[in-house]
Amino acid sequence: MTAKKRRSDCPISSSLDIWGDKWSLLIVRDLMFSRQCTYGDFLKSEEKIATNILASRLQMLEENGVIARLDHPESKAKVLYKLTQKGIDLLPIMTEINLWAEKYFTISDAQQAIVNEIKKDKALFLQRGLESLSEAS
Repeated sequence: MTAKKRRSDCPISSSLDIWGDKWSLLIVRDLMFSRQCTYGDFLKSEEKIATNILASRLQMLEENGVIARLDHPESKAKVLYKLTQKGIDLLPIMTEINLWAEKYFTISDAQQAIVNEIKKDKALFLQRGLESLSEAS
């Protein structure tokens, strides 16, 4: 990982330097739900990320240890991306973002089902989610 000069010693500022742009958490989201993705899988998301932005964010997330790049088992032309433990540890943040969004936005039925599970027992949801993601990595 390349050492970059941080703007400050503030933990929020330092964290935002890694995942605080418009696209990085969407990449993390896709990996949390799919467990692993190819470059093409990311391009299919409804947000329509540009290829140059996707390449830049994947590289930055990999350099910062949030994701790992793996050989694709079926194609030498493709690469698989997976969350590292550092990326998996973003699950509680992603959970809170979902709860906040549900309070202030209209969300899809599928997303509402996830939020309902979180609201039933957040601690259990996080425990199961962290275990599941760790097993997949």
